[in-house]
Amino acid sequence: MPKMKSKRALMKRIKVTGSGQLKRKHAYTGHLAANKSHKQKRQLRGACIMDNTDVKRVRDSLK
Repeated sequence: MPKMKSKRALMKRIKVTGSGQLKRKHAYTGHLAANKSHKQKRQLRGACIMDNTDVKRVRDSLK
């Protein structure tokens, strides 16, 4: 059986930090920004660490 390929779309969206954690962008930033408060848009701006409940599923797709 051949090796599984990595999901290329996922690799473009996720970075692995030096300590091995997965870093991702926030959702809800794509459109309808006029309805969101300045505080909400500011807090969505930066990246965040992926939650532990999703890490195992995502790591299997990155192998």
